[in-house]
Amino acid sequence: MARLSVIIPCYYNEDNLPVTFGRLQGMELLLPEGTEVEYVFVDDGSGDGTWRALLDIHRAHPDRVVLVRLAGNVGSYNAILAGMNHATGDCSTVISADLQDPPELIPQMFAHWQKGIKLVMANRQRREEGLLKRLMAGLFHALIRRLALKNIPPGGFDFVLFDRKLQDEVVRMAEKNTNTLYLLPWLGYPYVTIPYVRQEREIGRSRWTLTKKVKLFIDSFIAFSFFPIRLISVSGLVLGLGALAYAGYILYARLTGHIEVEGWSALMLVLLVVGSFQMVALGILGEYLWRTLDAVRRRPPYVVDEVVATGQK
Repeated sequence: MARLSVIIPCYYNEDNLPVTFGRLQGMELLLPEGTEVEYVFVDDGSGDGTWRALLDIHRAHPDRVVLVRLAGNVGSYNAILAGMNHATGDCSTVISADLQDPPELIPQMFAHWQKGIKLVMANRQRREEGLLKRLMAGLFHALIRRLALKNIPPGGFDFVLFDRKLQDEVVRMAEKNTNTLYLLPWLGYPYVTIPYVRQEREIGRSRWTLTKKVKLFIDSFIAFSFFPIRLISVSGLVLGLGALAYAGYILYARLTGHIEVEGWSALMLVLLVVGSFQMVALGILGEYLWRTLDAVRRRPPYVVDEVVATGQK
């Protein structure tokens, strides 16, 4: 008898949760008979009534629901890692609590797992969102595929089902400042994708701010790509060759008596360009260095405040 864990990170989802759990219960009817389903809800430091709503769900279903409350907000990907640490299923799926990803796809993903596929990703073909959000998301995933993880599907993914073996590997790594879900395809296992349309959020408002999106973009690049470092090296080489060529020209002009007094503008231009490049290079190196320091300090990616386990009253 297979056991499926459904991991749901929650952040200011008080109004979503009753509807979301109802949809998830309906999804169970599409699973093979005898499948055990465990729900692992992770409250990522919400400041509203999310925890109270989760306690209501647990009281109604104490034998199938696990609640994990984090001490503070650490971001959805660290909350997902916390959920992986508490999930006990033979396979697990991660789905958002805002119903932008349809739970009805889970049985189809589960069927692929039963056939021996260890990783199943729901691939976003289209988004029912504004033009700016679609453009930003498309650019993000295009850059990640081009420069970091070439084996992720076009359009990216957040809705995924994976085998226990992959889950244990990701938990063992316990990486910080990374995209936890992107570690799954990074492991290298073959996968299948299921196309779907990401729906517009109908209840509540998203807390996925521009600042968080920028941080995810930087974290994903630094965690999975050496491109920024290589770009610094190539840019430095190009500037160095340019400087060498210009130095040769200056020397030739000096020896032939063609040096003019004017040149302040050119000098300032060179200083500004080189100075800007140095500052950008230091900033990129600083991002890598800070993440190295953060890993060496071995501070936990999250702190659990409370766990309400299955069977607990």
